[in-house]
Amino acid sequence: MIRVILPQHLRTLAGVGREVELHVEAPVTLRTILDALEARYPMLRGTIRDHATQERRAFVRFFACGQDWSHEPPDALLPDDVVQGKEPFMVVGAMAGG
Repeated sequence: MIRVILPQHLRTLAGVGREVELHVEAPVTLRTILDALEARYPMLRGTIRDHATQERRAFVRFFACGQDWSHEPPDALLPDDVVQGKEPFMVVGAMAGG
């Protein structure tokens, strides 16, 4: 099972706790995790990535094993610790302003 940590606003929208577990078929990539997340929680479609282009929304970031995966290709393979459920895949709401 893949562990996914969501930011508060997406937890509220999906009606879930801090962390959800998803079954994701191999290979485990950014795309397959987001596909599984949106399939299980359809209310999240369009909140993390654009409906049409499937590109990450500007104020959403992805982290795995302490590294920023936000600019990696959608089919990049995620680290084994995420695949094995040892480490979570994190969706983080970015902040802007000054």
